[in-house]
Amino acid sequence: MGGPPSKSYTMPNPLRIAVLLSGGGRTLQNFIDLRAADKLPVEIPLVIASRAGLKGTDRAAAASLPNFVVDRRAFPDVGAFSDRIFALCDEAKIDLICLAGWLSLLRIPDRYNDRILNVHPALLPSFGGKGMYGHHVHQAVIDHGCKVSGCTVHFCDNAYDTGPIVIQRTCPVLPDDTADTLAARVFEQESIAYAEAIRLYAENRLKIEGRRVRTL
Repeated sequence: MGGPPSKSYTMPNPLRIAVLLSGGGRTLQNFIDLRAADKLPVEIPLVIASRAGLKGTDRAAAASLPNFVVDRRAFPDVGAFSDRIFALCDEAKIDLICLAGWLSLLRIPDRYNDRILNVHPALLPSFGGKGMYGHHVHQAVIDHGCKVSGCTVHFCDNAYDTGPIVIQRTCPVLPDDTADTLAARVFEQESIAYAEAIRLYAENRLKIEGRRVRTL
């Protein structure tokens, strides 16, 4: 893996991002709000939902953002499904793809290597992998007796939650926490960390060196 475009490449201002979601779209709403407050240098010309009827799609429509449903069940395999996703990104001239609670595995073409970010609601590599999403993660953290949790923003590869880590932020796990109360505390950190990772990418300040991401 190399990294985001080299220093000779001038990043667009603002950065054109696609947001891929499978749920309520709280991360998308955070991006929309930060953009409106001039705190995130992005345009959002594309939102993709993994199925119809999601609140995240409603949020996109309310903000007048172009949005599509690409349902994995409508495709014979992950390759055809992924081809449709990335064709939409090509058409929208996307610079960076941001997974926001996206639950479907993707087969990433070479042209999108190091151009996809994800946020995971735990401190990877702990509590990651297939089936570890949403409240499943927070309940597992509580059940293991962890004293600290948090979130991880990472570049994506062709497996669940294994790409190079960009940013991690932490929060305490309290003795009386439920999955819901811990999720709310972790999401506060996700909102900060994801926006910061996008800003660093937009400023061309992230360099991937093997398993490590160096901030320039």
